[in-house]
Amino acid sequence: MTARILVVDDVPANVKLLEARLSAEYFDVTTACNGIEALALCERAECDIVLLDVMMPDLDGFEVCRKLKSNPHTHHIPVVMVTALDQPSDRVRGLEAGADDFLTKPVTDITLISRVRSLARLKMVTDELRMRAVTSKEIGIRGPEREAVMETGRNGRVLIVDDRRNSYERIVSTLSAEHAVTLEADPNEALFRTAEGDYELVIVSLDLQNFDGLRLCSQIRSIERSRSLPILAIAESDNTARLARGLEIGVNDYLLRPIDRNEMLARIRTQIKKKRYAERLRDNVQMSIALAITDGLTGLHNRRYMETHLETLVEQAAVRGKPLAVLVVDIDYFKTINDGYGHDAGDDVLREFANRLRKAIRNIDLACRYGGEEFVIVMPETDMAVAAMVAERLRRRIAGEPFVVQQGARNLDVTISIGIATLGEATDNAVAILKRADQALYRAKRDGRNRVVPAAA
Repeated sequence: MTARILVVDDVPANVKLLEARLSAEYFDVTTACNGIEALALCERAECDIVLLDVMMPDLDGFEVCRKLKSNPHTHHIPVVMVTALDQPSDRVRGLEAGADDFLTKPVTDITLISRVRSLARLKMVTDELRMRAVTSKEIGIRGPEREAVMETGRNGRVLIVDDRRNSYERIVSTLSAEHAVTLEADPNEALFRTAEGDYELVIVSLDLQNFDGLRLCSQIRSIERSRSLPILAIAESDNTARLARGLEIGVNDYLLRPIDRNEMLARIRTQIKKKRYAERLRDNVQMSIALAITDGLTGLHNRRYMETHLETLVEQAAVRGKPLAVLVVDIDYFKTINDGYGHDAGDDVLREFANRLRKAIRNIDLACRYGGEEFVIVMPETDMAVAAMVAERLRRRIAGEPFVVQQGARNLDVTISIGIATLGEATDNAVAILKRADQALYRAKRDGRNRVVPAAA
């Protein structure tokens, strides 16, 4: 795995040392000698991870980190602060500035490389989501960047997996002040909870008495429903080799005993903020997908979705020797509704029609808004007799009860016309079936509307 690493330090010897270490692991290394230069490189998206020295002239590392994390364009870039400062208060200051980790000089190769690799993997996932979310912006969905900048990481849902009372009691007590905390001493039950629960972070002790904590972390990563759940590991200070292994298998962050209370809170907030940002990105992607295949007014599938899936359904029916019916439905005199009562009344009619349509068909049937006041219903495993019965039931449901529009101000009588066609010979295709149903609809409208007409055999 490769990534573009920006090393920021005003001491050339430190820069050369880190550059040599990272280049040996095939990372692409860029350097900056001050904070202003680093900010400009990040703004131009020329790096994936920042290794940031704390003690620099002009802008120190803390201020550079704060600026990166408060900027919607750069807040997603992981920042690792590298410094000779080794007090818990220094680490907390860096984490509260938004740093993803805080490495103390001299940094061992195994600690540096395992941490950079871990962050590079997470950055790749985030970048993929951000790239997909670009489409969301293009269709008018606001991105989550500004919410991410304002996110506090508090009020999270945290699962703690620890079976030693003298360890977990203090952790639970500390976290309960700002998070909803669940304790689970049984690792097997904890695995079930991560898959079924709605947690934002799981904290795993690597010193479980009768279970390998790293194996639990690996199992959490292997399950689809918990694959993106952040994991924070807790280990003894002399257990760096296991922690490095943990970072390789998907642990997001770690704490060493004895645990500093403020550092623990800061690291947990960081992980929860990251998860919430990723979830917002995923939500935006899902929303853009939904908008691409859904009619915004009625909530039914749109024409593009219907045309793609009709072809598939026709092919499947032909191969299996099963019947298939297509109904084309038109709301009668819809232009008169729009012209006489306004487009808001027309929209009310379309929404209510879609609601009644859903109730009249099966779950396996495909209902789409084809355009304007015209709709298409595709009914797998349905012959002409059954399709005609369903169509007639829908026609009666629409005509039998007035449509309430304009927030109850008016009641309108609405009727529909329906044309039906079914799958014919083995060579029949979606275009031909749809055309026959449309021709049947034309005859229904020509003969007086408010009726169901099957296509000619």
